[in-house]
This record gives sequence, C-alpha cells and structure tokens, in this order.
Amino acid sequence: MSDYEIPYWKKYTLSIEEAAAYFRIGENKLRSLINENKNADYLLWNGNRVQIKRVKFEQYVDQLEVI
Repeated sequence: MSDYEIPYWKKYTLSIEEAAAYFRIGENKLRSLINENKNADYLLWNGNRVQIKRVKFEQYVDQLEVI
C-alpha cells in the first residue's frame, strides 16, 4: 500500500467496485440499486460518475432485511 492509498473502511466515498468488495454485494446489484434510487442520500454524483457515501450506505443497508 502506498502512502496515498486509504483503506476502504476509512474512505468517505467508494466507487462501485470498492463498495462491492467492502459490502460483499455484487457490482450489478449495486448498479441496479443506484438506477432505482438515483436521488438517494447515500449517492454523490460527479458528472455521470457515482460515488457511494460509505456511512450513509451502511445505515441504509442496516435497515434492510433483504437486498
């Protein structure tokens, strides 16, 4: 790990790939969740690229019984 790499559990936002690894949810499932909830408070849009706010998405997942 280089000096500039931040572990997933310390990042504020995660890419879809990072979120899939961190939450153990498939990338396709994450993409469908994003498409269904484009204005969710756990998403941060940078142009057409989405970032997932880690803590807010953790709170969202905690409320679910099935994903």
